[in-house]
Amino acid sequence: METKYHNIAVIYGSDSSEWEVSCRSGEFVSSRIDGSLYNVYEIFARFGKWQLAAYRMKDSMRVALPEQDRPEVDKTDFSVSVSGRKVRFDFAYLMQHGTPGENGLMQGYLEMLSVPKSSCSAFVSAITFDKFSCKGYLRNVDFVKCADDVFMRKGDDREAFEKEAVRRLGFPMFVKPTDGGSSFGVTKVKRQEDLAEAVRLAFSEGNTILAEKYIKGRELTCAVYPDGKDNIALPVIEILTEHEFFDYDAKYNGASREVCPAEISSELTARIQEASRKIYERLGCSGVVRVDYILAEDGLYFLEVNTIPGMTSASLVPKMVRAAGLDMASFLTDIIENS
Repeated sequence: METKYHNIAVIYGSDSSEWEVSCRSGEFVSSRIDGSLYNVYEIFARFGKWQLAAYRMKDSMRVALPEQDRPEVDKTDFSVSVSGRKVRFDFAYLMQHGTPGENGLMQGYLEMLSVPKSSCSAFVSAITFDKFSCKGYLRNVDFVKCADDVFMRKGDDREAFEKEAVRRLGFPMFVKPTDGGSSFGVTKVKRQEDLAEAVRLAFSEGNTILAEKYIKGRELTCAVYPDGKDNIALPVIEILTEHEFFDYDAKYNGASREVCPAEISSELTARIQEASRKIYERLGCSGVVRVDYILAEDGLYFLEVNTIPGMTSASLVPKMVRAAGLDMASFLTDIIENS
């Protein structure tokens, strides 16, 4: 197969609470990229220090580098020196959950250097990373609903925010940071006396937060990716958890069950897949993007969009890929060649 790219840099690690999950996702993706087509370089990037952690040359075994021997990435031209040989990366596969890989900062750097990447543009990444901004693009569409919410920036009148949230939303409600992922800083608040602590926790993750109306229903998710001809929606997953919601423990420590494909009608499956494609296109997404929903009695509610969804072996997108009967290496090649 003739490919557009040769040296793929998989960037993982991040400056956020999600950095360890990011490493697991990045290592998984690196191991599944087709080694007969590409040279794969694993870049561990955290707090401005970008180092080559491992590499795998075409048709060769992976070479892991000891921490003290990891060469630094030259940020002036996005290259690295390996055994005296300068390697310029011609494609970046971003697996940084949270900042700077999911909020547009890394995308902006790559765009300034004209380096193609697996994710959305800097602008789209910034919009979608902020839950309040993202919902602004979808509030008036006819294919998905958005839960009512109350916004607050750090320094605003906290008492007024809490009073407005109770008046408009009632209990239970969710209080969450507007950015971030893996459910860090998210609380399901059932009583007035727990609201102040939920606000404090949400602000520990960022400078802006949302109180959001609780929508009772089934939690569903669907991912979309480009195959070169069209934007393809993968099988829908239903998430079942004994927890109050799909929190960090449920996501990563086995306290949930994911049914893939979801046990819903073919009509409802098609509707969710179509909504996911429409959201992907309305927001101007690239690469693989996962959209989360609540299916309530009165319709389908948009929860959030994940522009760099988890890609560990236990993550939702790899499960969708398997359920679709796709080969993971071919799926990643589609993203690399068509993003």
